[in-house]
Amino acid sequence: MDGMVTFGLLVIFCFVLILPFVLKRVEENLEIFLFCCGVLALTISGFTTVAGEQTGWNVAIVTQALTSPLDIASVWGIPIGIVQIVLVVGFLIYFFHHHLERAINRVAGSFSLNLIIPLLIIVLSLVSSIISAILAAIILVEIINALPLVKEARIEITVIACFAIGLGAGLTPLGEPLTTIVTTKLAGDPYHADFFFLADKLAIYIVPAVIFLGLLGLVALKKRQTDETNLKCSVEREEVSEVVIRAGKVYLFIMALVFLGEGFKPLIVDYVVLIPPPGLYWINMVSAVLDNATLAAAEISPVLSINQITSALLALLISGGMLIPGNIPNIIAAGKTGITSKEWARRGVPLGLGLMAVFFCILFVPALIGLA
Repeated sequence: MDGMVTFGLLVIFCFVLILPFVLKRVEENLEIFLFCCGVLALTISGFTTVAGEQTGWNVAIVTQALTSPLDIASVWGIPIGIVQIVLVVGFLIYFFHHHLERAINRVAGSFSLNLIIPLLIIVLSLVSSIISAILAAIILVEIINALPLVKEARIEITVIACFAIGLGAGLTPLGEPLTTIVTTKLAGDPYHADFFFLADKLAIYIVPAVIFLGLLGLVALKKRQTDETNLKCSVEREEVSEVVIRAGKVYLFIMALVFLGEGFKPLIVDYVVLIPPPGLYWINMVSAVLDNATLAAAEISPVLSINQITSALLALLISGGMLIPGNIPNIIAAGKTGITSKEWARRGVPLGLGLMAVFFCILFVPALIGLA
């Protein structure tokens, strides 16, 4: 039975990885597709057991899936979730879109796009660790959509910026669920992780990478610049129904991530976490299609060395930008800008592999050749 469960979960993983690229109907209904795959994976996982872990359907998982989209933090006792952020920002843009359009026009009229694009990527990425990756992605997309850019430049800059936001959000527990989980798990001995723990360990890697991505956004802009003179700033005013539907899709997407993460837990616990650190670094590219918070919860432990923790987190943060399901900012950005799975992967996969290779050399090669 365990072998059949493993086979079934691997088949579902292949479906998640491949079908959005080959079936247009799946791509157009990605949230529903991922939700169905999550439900199926969680059902199949219930036919096996994992030491110390609960598998299959249970009340706790259903409760987590229902509440996670609505409660990632609390302000004065009021739950703040991704769905509320998407709704509130969407309605603010609906009511004040003319003010936003005028503000962006003033900035675009006062400064060159050659300055706006890299600064936008770098600043939003670094502050995403405070305002959350989700809010940073929403702000990014509204500005990118409003700027006078051709389609190809808009796609490339959006993908690059989402990579940067995913990395920048890794600096504090406020950035995304992954960082909250890691900080909580390492709060005791021997690390006593506090609010600045991740920034202290990861900033030396993340800040230069974010600056590089900001400059890469400038390269993408220059490569795609044209002589068109009819391009101008414009903030599209959505219908209220579109704002609500997008929030609903985000809700369903987060539920799908919870179900997929829990459903694949037998594979993660029985196989993935047993791989040596250099191999685990590359295996963590599965977070391009799975919830990186679930992977972090399974992999990160106080018994690991700081080098093991650092390498695992960087791999999860980087690979999350490679495909649309990799993290929530991706799904928000792709949905708002109309980027398809193929368009995202065409740019995200090479960029992600390049970043992974660079950090692998930094983290592992010195030790492998006896220099560390």
